[in-house]
Amino acid sequence: MSQLSSEDELELQSLLKQLLRSINDKISGAPSTECAEEILLHLEETDKNFHNYEFVKYLRQYVESSLGNVVEEETKNLSRGDGQHAIGSGHDTLIHAVTRRTRDSADYQQMMQTLKNTMIMVVESLINKIEEDQLRKEEMHREKQHSQSNSQYTDNCSDSDSSFNQSYAFIRQEQLQVLAEKLESSKPKEVRWEALQALCCAPPSDVLSCESWSSLRRNLCVALTEPDPDLSENVLQFFAKSFSSSPLNIRLMNDFQKEVTTFWIRHPEKYMEEVIESTFSMLSFHHEHGSAGTEKALEPIHLLAILDVKATWFKKWMHGYYSRTVVLRLLERKYKSLVSDSLNNQYLLLTPLSSANVLGTTQRSVYSGKELGYSFFVHSLCVLGKLIIYTNGRKLFPIKMRKHKDPVSLTDLIVILINIMYRHPKPLHNSLSPSGLVMEVLWMLCERTECAAECLYQAPVIETLLAPVIALLSGQQSPAATLTLIADVLARIANTDRGLALFLYEQNLIVAHSERTFAAHVIVQFTLRLLDKGLPSLSESDVSHTLCGAFIFVCRQIYNTCEGLQVLRPYGLHKAVAAAWKKTISLSERVPTPVPGASAGTSTQELHHIWEETLLDSLLNFAVTPKGLLLLQQTGAINECVSYMFSRFTKKLQVSRCEKFGYGVMVTQVAATAPGVVALHSSGFVRALVVELWSILECGSEDVRVVRPKPTPMDPIDRSCLKSFLSLVNLLSSSQSVWELLGRQPLANKSDYTLREMPSSIPDLIDRLIAVNSDVKIHSLFHYEQSHTFGLRLLSVLCCNLDSFLLMESQYNICSMLLQSQRENIADPDTSEGEFIIDSLSVERNHVLVRVSAIGGPSERRLPARALQEGEHPYPWPMFSCYPLPRCYSLDPPEIQHITQQDGYPGHDWLASTVFLIMAGNMDQSLRLLLNLSSLLVSAFIWPARIHASVTESGIPPVYWCTAHYVEMLLKAEVPLVHSAFRMSGFTPSQMCLHWLTQCFWNYLDWTEICHYICTCVVMGSDYQVYMCVAIFKHLQPNILQRTQSQELQVFLKEEPIQGFEVSNYLEFMTGLERSYRDIVLADMKSIRNPVE
Repeated sequence: MSQLSSEDELELQSLLKQLLRSINDKISGAPSTECAEEILLHLEETDKNFHNYEFVKYLRQYVESSLGNVVEEETKNLSRGDGQHAIGSGHDTLIHAVTRRTRDSADYQQMMQTLKNTMIMVVESLINKIEEDQLRKEEMHREKQHSQSNSQYTDNCSDSDSSFNQSYAFIRQEQLQVLAEKLESSKPKEVRWEALQALCCAPPSDVLSCESWSSLRRNLCVALTEPDPDLSENVLQFFAKSFSSSPLNIRLMNDFQKEVTTFWIRHPEKYMEEVIESTFSMLSFHHEHGSAGTEKALEPIHLLAILDVKATWFKKWMHGYYSRTVVLRLLERKYKSLVSDSLNNQYLLLTPLSSANVLGTTQRSVYSGKELGYSFFVHSLCVLGKLIIYTNGRKLFPIKMRKHKDPVSLTDLIVILINIMYRHPKPLHNSLSPSGLVMEVLWMLCERTECAAECLYQAPVIETLLAPVIALLSGQQSPAATLTLIADVLARIANTDRGLALFLYEQNLIVAHSERTFAAHVIVQFTLRLLDKGLPSLSESDVSHTLCGAFIFVCRQIYNTCEGLQVLRPYGLHKAVAAAWKKTISLSERVPTPVPGASAGTSTQELHHIWEETLLDSLLNFAVTPKGLLLLQQTGAINECVSYMFSRFTKKLQVSRCEKFGYGVMVTQVAATAPGVVALHSSGFVRALVVELWSILECGSEDVRVVRPKPTPMDPIDRSCLKSFLSLVNLLSSSQSVWELLGRQPLANKSDYTLREMPSSIPDLIDRLIAVNSDVKIHSLFHYEQSHTFGLRLLSVLCCNLDSFLLMESQYNICSMLLQSQRENIADPDTSEGEFIIDSLSVERNHVLVRVSAIGGPSERRLPARALQEGEHPYPWPMFSCYPLPRCYSLDPPEIQHITQQDGYPGHDWLASTVFLIMAGNMDQSLRLLLNLSSLLVSAFIWPARIHASVTESGIPPVYWCTAHYVEMLLKAEVPLVHSAFRMSGFTPSQMCLHWLTQCFWNYLDWTEICHYICTCVVMGSDYQVYMCVAIFKHLQPNILQRTQSQELQVFLKEEPIQGFEVSNYLEFMTGLERSYRDIVLADMKSIRNPVE
């Protein structure tokens, strides 16, 4: 290959210079030579224009001309016989082989050596030219300096300096160091004067950014105080030139503050500390006021507040732990005055604030004093708000302040902020109104548990928040505009456990006659007065639906918990809300038909509709707790509330801004009662659930283009169907809901089913998925095995409730159907002695048959596994196709008589059966015991069939609205992890309690423990039924937490017996619960004699 000619060298030199100019910004921004080298090495990865540079194009062309022939020859050689193996392993292998041989060739080595030698010569030539240019510039600079020394030096700071001096005259760090030494006060006047002249000729940017600037600045300040006018005037001229030629450094500094956080980690910690400390040092600078004038001097903090009014720079510095630690340490040790200045600003806000026009997007050059003060206020508020959300930031308080005797504590600061909100309640047209800014701070505090505990959950704060409410209740005047803001904060506080306890149990408010009361009582009283429009000090226009709805929402955060409902129930809030809703409906019916062009009427109708939905939503949230559901049912609005819930549920809307979960818990709670499940059915919820399940399990109502086939499910219930399966389990968990949806409802059993025929009810679903007893039904399913397995799993869960099983058995002959299917699954159907074909369906059917045929606790019956084993006998459990049940599944043969209905009670009387067995089948003793038991209070709770005959008004049994209600209340306080697990799963403890207690723990506890349960409740008191359920949940806590993670909680609790539970082991725990809660629980249980209102 030929050597590069001199013309090629010149061209390379020109192209290299052009490349360096193009990437000058990237190289000059590098903090060190090593970083610059890294930038050059990775230029192709970081620069999208890399392949467009002429230098790169030249190199590519040079390589192609030098190695093109070599590459072609190697490619041909490898493509012949000796290279077939390479080609056969892939195209990439061929490329690698050609590349390797090319790099090993002599042509490649010669090209690299030539290119290397040429580039060395080109670079050395460029360096020499740069040095020559630098020497030439220094010579010109000296000549210029000499010519200026003979003039009058009158225009050294003028803007008429040559562009050469302004832009191209560079001064080295060594020269500036020498000038700094010459400016020392010990040097002769002439030396200092010459140094000043040289400094005036240098670019101010180079001087201000040099390493010697600190000593230069010190010496310049000393020279400025010299009596000699020549020195002082020259120093003034240098400062004037610096100010006139420098950019707007405050804005540049603020941009740097906001961007520097992305580079903290790349530099030593000392660099970060220097940046933070220098910023704090500048912001803490204050003018010393020598005069008594009222005009305040402009300080650095004001300029920064104008540029960054919401303190974005400080928020970014506090965001990461790396820089936040340094910020808080410096504030604690040296710059606490910055926090004090911000607080002092708050204390000065005793007069109305001016409109914040300064905070607009338009740039301005003139600002009034009020505008500066407002921007400083906003900046200070944002800094303080960010500071107090961190633990070490709160430790800065209390803060001592100038002109104030007492230090300001954290609580004092929150009270100040709330008072600012009271003085300026109406928000301005932008987001930087005083009330809006304060609300942002309070919202941040509410979202953080520790912050809220230290800042908000304090008696003075709650007293300040409710001061306007107490004033209005007392007949005094108070601005109505603040009330909506107050309600917003109160709702967020009440949404937390600690805040709710503060409202319910701490007497921290002083009302009339110096009496102390609870916050919850004040809030509900004020809400009732708003609903009744019984506040004479508020005009009718002030009592808007928005204000009323805001305080109902606060009450809602209280009454949607068991303990909160306990406090608010005596006030009859549910009646007041229901009355307001009925009144709104009657007014809506009287609204005239809208006329075209009548916009006002349309607006009024929309407002009425919004208010109606607000009231319905508030009533609906009573259904979150068992007792609240009873109160909702008594209002007569349960159907409308459930229909409203279904409309929001189908749109996948959030329950409210404070709720963390959807409507799952509420649907489960409603479905546990007969009135609730009837409302769900009439609203269309049940039909929608069935259709959705069928669409996932089988097919949709319309043909959908199949892009790729669905994978074969590996689990008995595919993950895509799991949500629908759990929703069905929740819906059908109660025997009452099963009775309402299945009672006297026959199965279709059609002679023909179309492939697109979709079930729309629970009986239809059972007909298609469970009672698959004909070839027509089998052929109507696209996925027979998967769908029938789903149905059998659902049947297994439903049969765990013995009343539900008895109903289905009496109506549909479930056991006979399953046995017949097992007989058809015998290898030799002609003989009944043949072996069973073991598949997923036969295993599922065997499990269900054993579950419904064998009665007993964990040590009294054995349930066969659903999974196969490895080895010669994959399924060791015996299958059967006729009774009796094989002895290996039960210790004693079951003798339970299937009673379908008794005196209108939709279920079997399991307590009567239990007593009969306890008395060893003696009819007279059993009857005598039941008669004596019926006169005791405990019979209302452990004997559901007896109370059903006495109280039938609501359709909701006391074991649900009383026992289950207090179980949920005690779980939240005593076993919070279990309570949270239920909330996350969408299931409720009350559903499981109703299941266990209705069938007297049959199939869940051993017979001995069932006897202990009845004896404990009779002897110790009816409230021990609540404590027993809490003890069982505490015993099951590890399993409950584990099953919640795998989304198996409902199925586990219903299908699995309660292993290892003994009443005697938990008597001490139950006794402790009695000491803490008997006064509340037992008193409410006694109220069954007087219906709940």
